[in-house]
Amino acid sequence: MRTAIINGILLTPFRQVPNGGLMIEDGRITMLFEGKAPGKADRVIDAEGLYVSPGFIDMHNHGGGGFEYLDGTPEAFEGATKFHMRHGTTTVMPTLSACADNELFAALTAFKEAKCRMKSGPNLFGIYMEGPYFSVEERGAQDPRFIIPPDPAHYKKILDFSGDIVRWSSSPEVAGALEFADELVSRGILCSIAHSNATHQQVVPAFERGYTHISHLYSGCSMIRRINAFRYMGVVDSAYAIDNMTVEIIADGCHLPPELLKLIVKLKPWDKISLITDAMRCAGMPEGTMHYTGTKENGTNVLIEDGVAKLPDRSSFAGSIATADRLVRNMRNLADVPLVDAVRMMTFNPANVMGMKTKGVLAPGKDADICIFDDEINIATVLVNGEVTVEKI
Repeated sequence: MRTAIINGILLTPFRQVPNGGLMIEDGRITMLFEGKAPGKADRVIDAEGLYVSPGFIDMHNHGGGGFEYLDGTPEAFEGATKFHMRHGTTTVMPTLSACADNELFAALTAFKEAKCRMKSGPNLFGIYMEGPYFSVEERGAQDPRFIIPPDPAHYKKILDFSGDIVRWSSSPEVAGALEFADELVSRGILCSIAHSNATHQQVVPAFERGYTHISHLYSGCSMIRRINAFRYMGVVDSAYAIDNMTVEIIADGCHLPPELLKLIVKLKPWDKISLITDAMRCAGMPEGTMHYTGTKENGTNVLIEDGVAKLPDRSSFAGSIATADRLVRNMRNLADVPLVDAVRMMTFNPANVMGMKTKGVLAPGKDADICIFDDEINIATVLVNGEVTVEKI
């Protein structure tokens, strides 16, 4: 089937094309055009003057819509990813935090099943393992019962069990973390820094060994501190100092206030910044309600309030409830980032970090993962591999 999208404002996302459109065949984009569509199409989608961009790519996502991937069922993967698809996300990297091994292996098995059986859903690119090889000092919401140092016997067992792992985070300063990076790099898996208390002197050799990306900048990240009266840079400062280090940020306006979002885009090249939801089960749940995050056996109660999940005593954030459309909206409205660049942070940049060669760009030969939205980033239509999965116009 030949599909034409017409009468839109294309965000490629490197330029804006007014009165633009594109043609799709066999799940791929075949051409971009301005004005009238060349040739006939079996199906025409009139964007009615709305924006047309690549589908959003969420490379750090624990769940949503009442589901978390650590539920360990195919239904959880389908329910959570389809919830986020309604907010413009066409590719998801389900994220598994530190947990008991039996819970981990159940989730890895469920992911494989979900890939085979899910219909009309977003692309399941692969699993992101967030833990358990972290610094206890910067563990954040990670369960300390399951934080351990990297052991080759442990991580090789996991890697040999699942070929779906495409990214894994660790604290580079813990014993064995550099050897762990060597193993990940040898298997083509992105190695990233997270929940780390490292100094700059530890981050630089880690970057050289493969730790080229930093997870949720400022959250679970060390900063400048004194050690025996001398100042030492931390993970955050290293992110700015190392030009080629890529970072991701939770632009929900809560984890990072507007002033900090503006500082990040001022100090870090925009092509090195990706947006992530880091969403958990409670994304999409009503304000003022109590839920839990993590597994049913080992989860943590959280309160949804002020656009974020908090611990019941309100002493700390307990997770994100963001969606991709909210992140793009915030980068434009709160951080004064032009819409084209905000979209690029949610499309091309994460695709580039993860080596997705056919996603994140509106161009001939690329996958027809597309979202259509208005000026307030309200999602109207979503296409995954050329098929309409969300339709509101």
